[in-house]
Amino acid sequence: MSDPSKKDDELAGSEQPFVQHLIELRDRLVKATIAIVVVAVALALYPGPSALYDLLAAPLVSHLPAGSTLIATSVISPFMVPLKVLMMAALLIALPVVLYQIWAFVAPGLYSHEKKLVMPLVVSSTVLFFLGVAFCYFFVFGRVFAFIQSFAPKSITASPDIEAYLSFVLSMFLAFGLAFEVPVVVVVLARMGIFSIEKLKEFRGYFVVLAFIIAAIVTPPDVVSQLALAIPMVALYEIGIIAAQVFIKHTKAPDDEAKTSTSSS
Repeated sequence: MSDPSKKDDELAGSEQPFVQHLIELRDRLVKATIAIVVVAVALALYPGPSALYDLLAAPLVSHLPAGSTLIATSVISPFMVPLKVLMMAALLIALPVVLYQIWAFVAPGLYSHEKKLVMPLVVSSTVLFFLGVAFCYFFVFGRVFAFIQSFAPKSITASPDIEAYLSFVLSMFLAFGLAFEVPVVVVVLARMGIFSIEKLKEFRGYFVVLAFIIAAIVTPPDVVSQLALAIPMVALYEIGIIAAQVFIKHTKAPDDEAKTSTSSS
């Protein structure tokens, strides 16, 4: 017969690490939340929610007819929309801290070669997402709004709604931010052995078509924004192939390196 006390000891031993992981996860989430709140409070004090929205709306306002402004069709929109912009900005600014907390939680369970794989991916994906958002704001918006306003009839006074504009901006930021993650996706697919470098090179022609299809779906129905999304995606795909070759070489597991050296000898 088995000893009941022994079973209790086994359960206690298996439960303790799980509880510790939950506690650590809670602590990491709390730290990430605190970082977002601190940034949100700082932004609320300066420059303030209204100024943040004005900054976000600047690319559109600069292309509106003289005297035109954005309008609010809801009673609470003048309060809620700038508050949403404030929280979005706080999340973006605090994103490195949030990702670091995620990394700190996961890293202890990884091997050294896996850490070499994950940390560069976390950093590069963050940088690429910010680059995508910046590219959209500083380059794409001005050209898209100028193109759209050039088609507006003279009998119409453009006065976009602030909520509709925020929704448009968020969808565009997300589209360009994710599109700029193409090199990371290519590297992961190659590193995990799902596709070889040769297969990725052969897929170039298909990816060009795929990039233009994605751009046509996620961007407004104008040529400018579609080209502005599709062309960088194609260029980033080529960068991803080059990065994958370098990445695979420097993130091999010790066993893989030993096998490679043995087979070569």
